[in-house]
Parts: sequence; structure tokens; C-alpha cells
Amino acid sequence: MTTWSDSILDQPDIPKDLDHLPLEITTNYHATLTRTGKRWTATVDDLPDGHIIHVQGTTWRETADNAMERVFELVNCTPDTVAFSFTPADQEAADTIKTVRTARAARLHAEQAERDALRDAARTLIDKGWTTRDIGSVLGLSHQRISQIVPRTNT
Repeated sequence: MTTWSDSILDQPDIPKDLDHLPLEITTNYHATLTRTGKRWTATVDDLPDGHIIHVQGTTWRETADNAMERVFELVNCTPDTVAFSFTPADQEAADTIKTVRTARAARLHAEQAERDALRDAARTLIDKGWTTRDIGSVLGLSHQRISQIVPRTNT
């Protein structure tokens, strides 16, 4: 059974060097979405040759999907080379969404800091001769998890 404190180690680490990730994003497009009645309208205006795209949908997701499809058709590119950002035209809504995204990013970095601290603490305590059971007790992890994150070396 995984405990709450143990589950942090089940999450993937944030890559240390993002410049070496195998991403081939060459272009970023921004769409502004406006709610009119029961429909959304997306406008993408930073396209090649001054093109502007307007698409509609009944939901945010449908409208975003429609905008992406139209951009792919217009610029004749593949989805793995283009990034999109979608922002509501309403500034108050945009600000609240940005606050949530900022908080989520901060949480991811805090979780990474916790994983790093747990590994460092476990390694330090192992090096000082502590047992995996004692380390697990102190750090709120199982002794099996301690053995996983800091395997003992036979010297």
C-alpha cells in the first residue's frame, strides 16, 4: 500500500536539462477565445502571410481543437512541430487561469524539491549507517521505498 508521503516518489522527475529533450517545436501560435452566447470563438492572428483564423465551437475544447485543425491545414505542418496557447479574451478570466497554472507549476517544482530532499536525506542517513527501517520511520516512508531510492552498495 502506498502512503501519501510515499506517493510523491511515484511521480516523474522534472528533467534537469530541458534543452536536450527531443522536442521539435518550431512555431508557437496563440489563440484568443471569446464566449458569445452559448458558443466560443477562437481567433489566431499571428499566422504566416498575415492570415487570421476565426473558428467556433460549443465548448472550449472543441473550439481549441478546431483552431488547431485550421492552423495545421493553413500552414501545412505536423502537430509535433507546433505549440499552441489558448487564452480567454476576458482579462479577469485570463488572470485567474494564469494564477492556477502558476500554482500548478509551483507545486510541481515543490514536489521535485521534496523528491530530491528525500533522496539526499536517505543517502546521507544510509552513509551514516542507519537502517532502512529507521530511515523510513524518520522520513515517513516504507523501508522498501528507502531501499528503492537508495540501493545499498556492497563495498
